[in-house]
Amino acid sequence: MNKRKEILVLGFALFAMFFGAGNLIFPPSVGYNMGKDWFLSGIGFLLTAAGLPLLGVLAFIKVGELENFSIKISRRFNNLYCSILVLVIGPLFAIPRTGSTTIEMGVLPLTPNLNPLVVSIIASVLFFGITLALVLKESKITDIIGKFLTPIILIILFSITIIGIFGDFGTPIEKVTNGIFTFGFIQGYQTMDALAAVLFGVVVVKGLEGKGIINTNEQKTYLTSAGVIAILGLGLIYLSLMYLGARISGINIGTNTTGLALYIAQMTLGSIGKIAFGICVAAACLTTSVGLTALTSDWFSRITPFSYRTIAIATSLFSTIMAIGGVDFIVKLSVPVLCILYPITIVLIMLNIVGIENKAAFRTGTYISIFISIIEVLGNTFKITSFTKFIQLLPLGKEGFAWLIPCILGIFIAYIISSNRKKYKKY
Repeated sequence: MNKRKEILVLGFALFAMFFGAGNLIFPPSVGYNMGKDWFLSGIGFLLTAAGLPLLGVLAFIKVGELENFSIKISRRFNNLYCSILVLVIGPLFAIPRTGSTTIEMGVLPLTPNLNPLVVSIIASVLFFGITLALVLKESKITDIIGKFLTPIILIILFSITIIGIFGDFGTPIEKVTNGIFTFGFIQGYQTMDALAAVLFGVVVVKGLEGKGIINTNEQKTYLTSAGVIAILGLGLIYLSLMYLGARISGINIGTNTTGLALYIAQMTLGSIGKIAFGICVAAACLTTSVGLTALTSDWFSRITPFSYRTIAIATSLFSTIMAIGGVDFIVKLSVPVLCILYPITIVLIMLNIVGIENKAAFRTGTYISIFISIIEVLGNTFKITSFTKFIQLLPLGKEGFAWLIPCILGIFIAYIISSNRKKYKKY
C-alpha cells in the first residue's frame, strides 16, 4: 500500500465530504459584512468551519461509532443528541437549504421574467422529487455528479479568485468595530461541517479499517495528514471568497446571502460565468441532499418503528416546503439552534479527543454548555434583559463565549471531586 497516495486520496475524500454550497455562500458574506477586518473575522470562521470539522473526525478515532459519541453521559442522552444532530443537518436546515440554494443560484437567474414564488414551488418539488428517487433507488448518478462537478466548481472558483484578486473591483472599507472575531466564528456554524464531521467520522474510520488500517495511532496519522490537505483546500477557498466579499464591501448590493456569491461570479466571469456557476452549485447541492436524506433515513429507521422508505418520503416532503422559504429564511431559523448545539458539540469533541473517561467530567461540561447556551440564546432571541446581563457577567460573555470558561472549570472540578471519591472508596 502506497501510504502517500492513500493519504492524498483520503484528503481529497474529506474535502469532498465537507465541500458544499454552504462553503461557498457564507464566506463572501463574512467579507462583505466585515470590510477591512475580514481577515480577523476570517480566522474565527476558519476555526469553526475548518478546524472543528477536522477535530470532529479525529474524535471518532476514540469512539468508533456514532452511538458512543456521548455515551459517557447516558445512552438516552446520546440518542437524543445524535437525533437532534441528524435533524439539524437533515430536514430541519441543511437539506432544505440545498434546495433553496439551488433555486436561488441555479433556477431563478435563468427565469427572470417568471413569478419567483411559482418558480420556487415547482423547482423545490422537482429537486426533492429527484432526491427521493435517487435515495430510494441505487444509482450512480450522484457518484458521477460528485466526481465531475467538484473539479468543475473548483476550476470556476480558481478563475473567480484570480480575476477577483487582480481585477479592479474595489477595496475593503471600514464597517464594524466590535465583535469582529465572534461574527466570523458564529458564521462558521452555518456551514454545519463540525456537526457533519461527527457523522462523517464513522465513514472515514470504517473506510480505513476496511483497508486493514486498524491501529488507532496509525489511523490518527492518516487522518491528521489527510485532514491537513482537506483543511488547506477549504481554508484557501474561504479566505479567497472572504477577501472578494470584502472588496465589494463598499458597494450597496442589497442582495441576500446567495446573491453575494452570484454577484461575485458575475463580476468576475460575466453573465455566462454566473449561470454556469449556479448550475454547478445546484448539481452539487443535489449530491449533498441525496447523501443527507439517506443518512437521516438510515438513522431514524434504526431507532424508530418507521421504515427507511417512510422516513425518506417524509424528509423529502418537509424539505420541499421548507426550501420555498429561501436560504435567508432557513439561516434565520437555524442561528438559535446552532448557537446551542455547537458549544455542546465542541465540548464533546474535545472531551473525546483528550480521552477523558470520567463520566462526571463529561456530564458537567456538557450540561454547563447546554445551560449557558440556552440562557444566552433566549436572552438574545426574546430580549430577556436579566438573561443577557447574566451572560455578560461571565468571562468572555461579551465576546460571545460565555460557556467556555465555566465549562473548563466545571470539567476540572468534577474530575477532581470524582477522582477523590474513588480514592476514598478504596480505603
